[in-house]
This record gives sequence, C-alpha cells and structure tokens, in this order.
Amino acid sequence: MYRATLANTLKIEKTKENIYNEQDFSYIFETYYKRVYNFIYYQVSCQYTAEDLTSQTFLKAMININKYSKDKSPFEVWLFAIAKNIVNDHFRNRKKYNIFSIDGVKELISKMKTPEEIIEISETNDELLKALKILDPREKSIISLRFGAELKNKEIAEILDLTPNNVGIILYRIMKKLKIELEKEE
Repeated sequence: MYRATLANTLKIEKTKENIYNEQDFSYIFETYYKRVYNFIYYQVSCQYTAEDLTSQTFLKAMININKYSKDKSPFEVWLFAIAKNIVNDHFRNRKKYNIFSIDGVKELISKMKTPEEIIEISETNDELLKALKILDPREKSIISLRFGAELKNKEIAEILDLTPNNVGIILYRIMKKLKIELEKEE
C-alpha cells in the first residue's frame, strides 16, 4: 500500500513553489528512513555517523527531487543511489583527512546496559563486524543494500550496474564467505 501512496505522491506535478511540500517529503522520509539508515549503518558501523549520513541523504534527495524521473528508475533505486554516493564520499573524505570518530566512542559509552547484555551484544557484534571486514567494498555494499536497505536483487542490480542474476550469485558467494569466517571464530 505504501508504494501506491508513494507513487501518487511522486506523480503530482511539482512546480518550484510546491517542490518542498512538507507532507509529501515527510511521507517519503517516514517510508524510507529506517531502510536508508540500516543500509548506511551496515557500511559505517557507527550510529551517529549513520544518522548524520542518513540526514545528508534525505537533504540531498529533497533538494534534487525535481530531477528524479520515474522513467529512469524506481524511486527507491534513486534514493539508495544517493545514499551509496554519500557513503562513498564519507569514506573518501575519511581517508583524505584520516578522521578519528569521537561518535564511535560516544556510542560505545552511551549504549551501556547490564554487564551480561554488554558482553552478549559485544560478542555477537564483534563476530559479525569482524566477519564483515573481510569483504571488499563492493561486497559490503551489496550486503548493506540487501539486508540493511531490504532491496531486491533487481533493485541492487540497477544501483550497482549489474545484472540481477549476477547480484544473486555474488550474494550467495558473500554469504558462503561470511559463514566460513564466522565458523572460524567458533
């Protein structure tokens, strides 16, 4: 149902005066926020950085929404392409300036729960993050789009300029690789 409502929202002829219709964009934001955030979080592994990059994604989408054409690609493919570019820019800048993330430290401190919960969450997250580190950037991007953004192979293929079958094969290989890596830890 949300796709039909979103399609209606995007079909409305936009003029410069109503491009930033708050209700329309609020709907888009509410519909896609969690998936965009998850996609970015899989890439950066930091809550605060993911929130910041998610905000940048929606800001860029809002500014450029008049450039979106449903004839070129579905809306979510366009939105996740923006998110992917924002993440790529983030890593490029991080390499360039070698930024130390104080947000990552804050996240570790602020999420303190009971000692048992901390140990359990920490072990699970450490194993998964360690396993994800063996992936190259393209593999990590595919995993993020599939499980963070919950996109289908066809949509991932459009974003990464691959065929849907190729995405499926790559996903299968990545999952096999992660399984082997996680079994090494046990």
